[in-house]
Amino acid sequence: MTRVALVTGGTRGIGKAITARLSADGYKVAAGYSGNDEAAAATAVELGCMIVKGNVGSFEDCARACKEVEDELGPIEILVNNAGITRDGVFHKMTPDQWGEVVSVNMNSAFNMTRQVIEGMRERNWGRVINISSINGQKGQMGQTNYSAAKAGLIGFTKALAQESAKKGITVNCIAPGYVDTEMVQAVPEQVLAGIIAAIPVGRLGQPEEIAAGVAFLARDDAGFITGATLTMNGGQYIAG
Repeated sequence: MTRVALVTGGTRGIGKAITARLSADGYKVAAGYSGNDEAAAATAVELGCMIVKGNVGSFEDCARACKEVEDELGPIEILVNNAGITRDGVFHKMTPDQWGEVVSVNMNSAFNMTRQVIEGMRERNWGRVINISSINGQKGQMGQTNYSAAKAGLIGFTKALAQESAKKGITVNCIAPGYVDTEMVQAVPEQVLAGIIAAIPVGRLGQPEEIAAGVAFLARDDAGFITGATLTMNGGQYIAG
C-alpha cells in the first residue's frame, strides 16, 4: 500500500523540496499552496504531484482541501505542516494584522490541518505529523516577535499532541531549520546575508533538500519510536539542550 502525504506550502522553497523527496520515496503526495498558481502548476508538472489550493488559516478551507486530497489519493497518513509567512517588524510598532496573519498561518494552521486528519489516523492506528518550526522559534529573533512566538508554539503543540497520540501509532515531531538557501533568504541584503552565514559554524546556508531528508526520515515506518522530538537542523548556529 502506498501511503498518502500532504505538504502544506508544498510548491516552493523548503516545501517543494519536501514534496520532491517524499514523491521520490514512493509516496502519493499532495502539495498545498495559497496564492501562486503559476509556481504550483509548474511544481505539479515537474514532480507529478497533486496540488491543492487553500488558506491554512481557515478551518473550513482546510477541511475542503483535505477532502479533495482524500477523494483523489486516499486517506492522508502523513501530514507535513510547513506553510509559513513573515510580517517582520519591531514589536512596539507591530500592527494587529502583522501579528494575527503570522500566528494564523504559522501556528493556527497546525490545528486547522491536523484536526482534519487526526481522527482517521487514530482509526487506522498509524500516522505521521511533522511540523516545520524554526531556529527563531527556539532562540527568538529581533523584529520577529510574531514569527518566533508562532514557531515556538509549534514546538509545544508537537510535544502535547505526541503524548496524546502515541498509543494510537501516531508520531508527532518537529523540525527546526536554521537559515536555508531559499528565495526568501536570498532576498536578504548581501551584507546582512554575509553576517548570517558568518554566524553559522558549518560556514554555509542549509539546503532545502537537507531539511526534506529530515522529514523523509521521520515519515518512515521504522521511525515509530521517535515522537515529541524537535530535530534541530541549523549547521550548529543554535544548539538546543
